[in-house]
Amino acid sequence: MFGINYIKFDSMTYVIQYKNGIKLKEGRGLSFFYFAPNTSIVAIPLGSSDVNFIFTETTNDFQEISIQGQITYKIKDPIQLAELLDFTVDDKGKYKKDDFEKLNERIINEAQTATAGFIREIGLVKSISSSKEIENVITQGLNQSNTINQLGIQPLSVSILAIKPSPETKRALEAKTRESLLKEADSAIYERRNFSVEQERMIKQSELNTEIAVEEKKKEIAEKQMERAVAEAKNERQIREMKVDADISVETKKQDLIDKQVSNEKKTAEANGYAIEAMVKPYKDMDWRLINALTSNSTDSGSQIALAFRELAENAGKIGTLNISPELLETLVNNGVRKNSSRK
Repeated sequence: MFGINYIKFDSMTYVIQYKNGIKLKEGRGLSFFYFAPNTSIVAIPLGSSDVNFIFTETTNDFQEISIQGQITYKIKDPIQLAELLDFTVDDKGKYKKDDFEKLNERIINEAQTATAGFIREIGLVKSISSSKEIENVITQGLNQSNTINQLGIQPLSVSILAIKPSPETKRALEAKTRESLLKEADSAIYERRNFSVEQERMIKQSELNTEIAVEEKKKEIAEKQMERAVAEAKNERQIREMKVDADISVETKKQDLIDKQVSNEKKTAEANGYAIEAMVKPYKDMDWRLINALTSNSTDSGSQIALAFRELAENAGKIGTLNISPELLETLVNNGVRKNSSRK
């Protein structure tokens, strides 16, 4: 009514009120009445904004690539930005001009400028896989850009979504990559076959080594058994020799004992013979009759008869005929026996 209006902004909007070209008030989230004919209002959003971009660059091998990404930023100095771009709103809070498009274009231009120098120094293949490097280059370029600093904005993040060559180049790279992959696959097959052959050779070699080791062990066992048999035979021979030596020693001792016994018996016999000879020597020259008379019993009829017969035998050459009847001989013997019995 009568040109007086009311307007309200949220807390994420920085508001500047001008009256007749003079700054009247400013701040975040303001609400006020104003007189429309002599008042202008600037509203700058303070929240973060995203800018999508896509541009084409040429690598050092003269190949075109398209770079697609997104830049996130926020306005850190709204007063400075309001000095360069028009963010005036009408009584309904709508922007009278679309200077946000200009702001985004300037940000994209600065990003492309920073990227161009980097892309022109590398080749196509490397550039396709350099998304992280490009993100760092754009971030550094925006932070060092005078234009960005004059606009009063602050870059928050840079994301590279895609790096693509031209369709023809892409097909050529795909063909080249396909051939390379096929070669690598063939090489992998050959390497796998060679590996299998090598493994089989190693297994056979291991088996042969095992057989050789087994034979060596068998040989060692046979040698050890032979050595043990020889040692046992040697020990057995030594034991037998020891037994033989012991038997010889025993027999020698027995022989020595027998010799000593024979020597002692001989000496004993010689001593007995010497004693007998010494005892008999006095009777050597005596007449046997005298000796018999001294040693015999005169009353023994048997002795007398035997002596008589001996004298007869000694004088047999002087006797012509001698008759002794059995009855006489029996009588003489019986009488001698009876006398001996009675004497006992």
